[in-house]
Amino acid sequence: MQVLVVGGTGFIGSALAAELVDREHDVTVLSRDPSEDDVPDGVDTAMGDVTALDSIEPAFEDVDVAVNLVALSPLFKTSGDRTHERIHLGGTENVVAAAETHDVDRMVQMSALGADPDGPTAYLRAKGEAEAVVQESSLEHVIVRPSVVFGEGGEFVSFTKRTKRLFAPLLPIAPLPGGGSTPFQPIFLGDLVPMLADCVTEAEHGDATYEIGGPEALTLAEITRMVYRAEGKRMRVLPVPMALAGVGISVLGVLPPFPFGRDQYRSLKVDNTLTENDVTAFDTDPAALTTLAEYLGLEE
Repeated sequence: MQVLVVGGTGFIGSALAAELVDREHDVTVLSRDPSEDDVPDGVDTAMGDVTALDSIEPAFEDVDVAVNLVALSPLFKTSGDRTHERIHLGGTENVVAAAETHDVDRMVQMSALGADPDGPTAYLRAKGEAEAVVQESSLEHVIVRPSVVFGEGGEFVSFTKRTKRLFAPLLPIAPLPGGGSTPFQPIFLGDLVPMLADCVTEAEHGDATYEIGGPEALTLAEITRMVYRAEGKRMRVLPVPMALAGVGISVLGVLPPFPFGRDQYRSLKVDNTLTENDVTAFDTDPAALTTLAEYLGLEE
């Protein structure tokens, strides 16, 4: 099978490309500036920008399955013309158009838990609008909505450290909006990738949407304490009222070096957990998944 991984040099894309090569598929990764140093052995590269259809369309020739992983992080504010709407919605429109032009058999779309055209953040709205583009296309498709993903090279764990360095660099405290009560259901990259690969290769996953998370729900405060405990440090959470946090981020967010804005503040008010975990569709027991504590070396 010939697979094109759009955004394949990133955190998830590199791991997925390696998994697909291990399954003996022919894999090409498409990105704005691909380098052989960024891809696993046995993977081809193609250059293109999803915001420019003409630049990506040739890469879809003879492709059986296209995987769209191109994304901007919801954890940090966007800059310039690289907005959530332009990358997630406009980029998906171009990927779908290229895939339809070349009669691609299936498209796998990486979305996000909570994606909704009427969602509370620009990230979730753009992801929801992008889902609609995929669903309304002529392509057989699979949509995957994960909670936050952690693993080597990921930004979720480092995000908790960065917030502390910004707001209380010299103190053993972590000021968190709402006391860090926002819940997440983080999933390990090594658990997610085989499921994504199944979405690419297995016929039974066609025209389906899966909401996927890890084995447990954790609040941002719990995650922050775990990250620092893994480094042998103690960290006390300092609750910051949501209203006050919103004012502070609004003021600081206009400063170019400050990485957070109102959208990030709103995202910290959104429950990021599952009602039902669709990992069971991949013959996986949620309880068997890797916990964040195991990944951080806090459990045997």
